[in-house]
Amino acid sequence: MQFLIYIIIYPFLWAISRLPFRLLYAVSDGLYVLLYHVVGYRKKVVNANLKLVFPDKTDKEIATIRKKFYKHLCDMFLEMAKTMSISKKEMEKRFKITNPEEFKRLESLNKSIILIFGHYASWEWSIVLQNYINFRGLAVYKKLANPHFDKLVRDIRSKFNTTLISTKETTSIINQNESEGIKSITGFLSDQSPRLGKEVYWGNFMGIDVPCFTGAERLAKKLDLSTAYLKVTKVKRGFYNAEIITLAEDSNTYKNYELTDLFLKEVEKQIHEAPEYYFWTHKRWKHKKK
Repeated sequence: MQFLIYIIIYPFLWAISRLPFRLLYAVSDGLYVLLYHVVGYRKKVVNANLKLVFPDKTDKEIATIRKKFYKHLCDMFLEMAKTMSISKKEMEKRFKITNPEEFKRLESLNKSIILIFGHYASWEWSIVLQNYINFRGLAVYKKLANPHFDKLVRDIRSKFNTTLISTKETTSIINQNESEGIKSITGFLSDQSPRLGKEVYWGNFMGIDVPCFTGAERLAKKLDLSTAYLKVTKVKRGFYNAEIITLAEDSNTYKNYELTDLFLKEVEKQIHEAPEYYFWTHKRWKHKKK
């Protein structure tokens, strides 16, 4: 059954990836009408999230953000498919690193780097980062249940020589690289909601105390790696800029959870600047501290 689903869907993804960008975004406009006005995909979740974190905004303001978000979401879905066929030259034109010299400076410290992302703007196209760095590029991801789509995702995200590693193998692979003298830059998406546990860290995100992923910080502190944040902004439709913001050169000198809090504050600033580019369909605030 999993393979059947894959062979049905794959041709559509491939066909979308071959579309020129002008036609791709025309399809996105149609998908927006279907997803937002007809299906109402996760509209209740989006509404609840927006009203929770923006209690002072009017219903009209919330509706404006919501509509802009769904248009961006549809663009991002199709851009993910476009990655299957996009060229290196085209990708570098559409996803630019504004301060590549900061990567070079961090690499000159001769310490591996933990690069933390938020689900903001375009995290999928950040795979082009490998073209700007000398260290080995690693990206942490959660395996998909369907092995055929899992392989497809791995192939797409590894297109520009970034190596995908699952959450379970992250620590062992980085440890092995360090023992062999191989320096790496490892990307973590760390702003979503983890499972609740006895030792979960509750941080303040958008004015609400929520459980937070701390794996990136704990690894950086344990191995004394540098920690940075990738600030991705949407310039216009189909074009993004990314800035490397160094959070810590010596991560083990910071107090527990301090780096996690610094990361969340960076994501917060972006959300306040342009809230429509955050991933509002996820139930980020489903667990709230009593």
